[in-house]
Amino acid sequence: MKNKLLLTSALIMTCGATNADTSQIKLGEFSKGSLTGWESKVFKGKTQYQIKQQGNIKSLSAVSNAGASGLGVRKRIDLTKTPFLNWSWRVDKPLPPLKEKTKAGDDYAARLYVIIDGGLFIWKTKALNYVWSSTPSKGTKWNNAFAPRNARMLSVRDSRNGPGQWLKEKQNVQQDFKNLYGFIPRYIDGVALMTDTDNSGGSAAASYGDIFFSAK
Repeated sequence: MKNKLLLTSALIMTCGATNADTSQIKLGEFSKGSLTGWESKVFKGKTQYQIKQQGNIKSLSAVSNAGASGLGVRKRIDLTKTPFLNWSWRVDKPLPPLKEKTKAGDDYAARLYVIIDGGLFIWKTKALNYVWSSTPSKGTKWNNAFAPRNARMLSVRDSRNGPGQWLKEKQNVQQDFKNLYGFIPRYIDGVALMTDTDNSGGSAAASYGDIFFSAK
């Protein structure tokens, strides 16, 4: 299928901006039962996204069966002020080990990514993917099989992190762009998430907690 990562830049182009810049910029307040500002984009089939009460908190549930759709929010983030992307997530139903560097294996039970939007100049679009890998590969980085120049992957969690574990993440987006692309951006234009299984034809489920940028 066509590259899901670049198509998502069109998704964030349609979304409304959120709150003004502060030392903490909230993008996903799922714990409050809110999907304000988030819009969907269907690529093949449809992942089911729903705010659910899970234990003591509300979170965003994602279930995918041989399909792929994402949610994205458009917001220009000044990384010189708030470079850290923070989120929590949990894999509820993992994928079997996939060859994730290939087109057939470009599926993830959970992924969160940031986008520099190239607008009409699609070749200037850059996506940085933080993924929960189906293989033991935490810390590994690679070029996406569909768009090696425009989409880079970083395994933040992997198959050694079993299902049902809530894990908190904090990534320095500027530093990650430097490590994966070789340059330090000042701005990113949006954030998207996706649980997708269309290329492998499998099924997966995950949950996403609140998402925000912070100064430290």
